[in-house]
Amino acid sequence: MSKICFVVASPLTVKAFLLGPLALLEGDELVVVADLTTGETIHGVPFGTRCHPVRIERKISPLRDLWALVGLFRFMRRERFDLVCSQTPKAGLLAMLAARAAGVPLRIHTFTGQVWATRRGFSRAMLKALDRITAWCSTEVLIDSPSQRAFLLGERVVDARRSRVIEDGSVSGVDTSRFRPDAVRRLAMRERLGVADSEFVIVFVGRMCVEKGVLELLEAFKSLHSAHPDTRLVLVGPDEEGIVPTVRDVEGVLVCGYTDRPEEYLVAADVFCLPSHREGFGSVIIEAAACGVPGIGSRVYGICDAIVDGETGLLHAVRDPADLMRCLTTLVEDGALRARLGSQALERARTRFSSERVVGAFVQHLRGRLAGA
Repeated sequence: MSKICFVVASPLTVKAFLLGPLALLEGDELVVVADLTTGETIHGVPFGTRCHPVRIERKISPLRDLWALVGLFRFMRRERFDLVCSQTPKAGLLAMLAARAAGVPLRIHTFTGQVWATRRGFSRAMLKALDRITAWCSTEVLIDSPSQRAFLLGERVVDARRSRVIEDGSVSGVDTSRFRPDAVRRLAMRERLGVADSEFVIVFVGRMCVEKGVLELLEAFKSLHSAHPDTRLVLVGPDEEGIVPTVRDVEGVLVCGYTDRPEEYLVAADVFCLPSHREGFGSVIIEAAACGVPGIGSRVYGICDAIVDGETGLLHAVRDPADLMRCLTTLVEDGALRARLGSQALERARTRFSSERVVGAFVQHLRGRLAGA
C-alpha cells in the first residue's frame, strides 16, 4: 500500500479532475489537500480518503502563501508520503516546494496552462520563474497537451527528460456516458432556453472574462447575427469581470450563468466556441465533441490539440473577431460540413479521450513510478 497526497487549491478542482484517479487508487492510503477554509466541502471522494484543509489562495498573498507553505511542509514531514501530486499553479508551487523540503521521494506536478503566456514584462518574468521553480522541485512534470509541452520546452520551463504527456493529452478525459448525443435532451434544453429547433445555436461554456475571448466572440456574433438572424449565442459560466451587463441587450445572446451540468447546454448546441487567448488543453471542447458538436477555437497551444482543424472543428487566429466570424459563417452555411465535423469529433472523443482511457493511463503511470519504473 502506498501513501499518496493530492494537493489543489479549490475543492472544485477535485470534483473536476481527481474523482476518477481517487476511485482507481482505492486500496492505497489517499489524502486530498485543498482550501476548505471557506466552508466548501469535497463531495464524491471515495470512502476512506482523508481531506486535509490548507488555505491556498488563488491570488498572490506573500504572508498567507508562506503560512500555507509552512503548513504543507509540517504536514508532509509528519505524514511521510510516498508520492505527492499537485495541480493548478499556486498549489503546485507550494506543494512541490514543501514536498521537496520534507523529503518526499516522488513529486509530480501537472501543468494545465500558464497564466504568464499572455503577460508581458515583469509579471511574465516573475510568473514564469515560479513555474520553473515548480518544475525544478518536481521529480517529474505531467503536461495536459503536446503543444503545451512544446511551448514549455521552448521557454525552458521544463526538462525534456522529466516531462511527459499522458496518452494524447487532457487531465481526466471525458465521461462519455454523461456527455453524449441525445435528441430528447437537445429539444428539452432548447425549449427551456426559448430557442426553436430550427435556429442555429452557438454555445460557450467557461469563465466569462477577457482572456477567454468572450469580447471577440460577442463582436463576431453581432456581425453573424446581422447576416443570419436565426442564430443564437448561449453564454454559460460565471461572470468574473462584469461582462454580463454589457451583453444583456445584444440581440440573440442568452446569458445563463454558472452550471454544474454543462452537458445539458452542449447537447443543445450546433457549434461550440472557445476563442481563448490561452488554454492548457480545452477539456470542454472534448466534452462538446462527445456530444457530437464540432468546435471552433483559437489557434493557441492546447486548443490545437483539442480541435483538429478541418477534421473535428475549425481554428481561427487568436484575438481576431473577423477570422472567428469566418469560421462561424462557414459552419452556419454548410450543414454537410458541420455534420461531418461533428461526427468525426464524436469518434475522436470516444476513442482517444474517454475518461476510462485517460484516467486509467494516469493511474497506471503513478503506479509505475511508485514501483520504481
